[in-house]
Amino acid sequence: MQADIVPIRSICVYCGSQPGRDPSYMEAGRALGRSIAAHGLRLVYGGGTRGIMGAVASGVMSNGGKVTGIIPEFLMDKEASRHSLSELTELVVTEDMHQRKHRMFQEADAFVTLPGGIGTLEEIVEIMTWGQLGRHRKPMVFANINNFWRPMLELLDHMSEEGFIHTAHLVKPMVIDDIEAIVPAIIAAGSSDEGEETVLSRM
Repeated sequence: MQADIVPIRSICVYCGSQPGRDPSYMEAGRALGRSIAAHGLRLVYGGGTRGIMGAVASGVMSNGGKVTGIIPEFLMDKEASRHSLSELTELVVTEDMHQRKHRMFQEADAFVTLPGGIGTLEEIVEIMTWGQLGRHRKPMVFANINNFWRPMLELLDHMSEEGFIHTAHLVKPMVIDDIEAIVPAIIAAGSSDEGEETVLSRM
């Protein structure tokens, strides 16, 4: 059964634990964090304190916002420093990646994907899959910094055209280039009562 739309109180951000080669990726992370804090929302993320993950968390905390980090025990020394983790508003340590992803889904009212690698891609694809299966109607956004996600979006269009995404209207996240427009778009989508296409349509 399709879940109801709920007001936006928290945003889950998927992104790389590395900074990437383009400095704009890190700046986008910090800017998104600032925007989340400015709108009074809570960040839910993978708990890393390095790379783009660290930039988002820093952007939130340096502007007085709240951060929930969710990280498996085996990644605590790989993706984060334990000292930095102690500065988070809330830290949840899970046994494995499956628990981490499920808890992130439970804690979040919307999802934003910044540039990242295989893990980042796997996380947002799973959320899109659950959307296709009708398990949620939470807004999903590809933060398309410098067209980073263009190949992925082209692949999604190709799969849909070839008849492999049978409920395409449920798996079309918003695609937003302007980092400052992301949080307002999510808030607008979360308050919409015009149906799932409004919530999940591409911008």
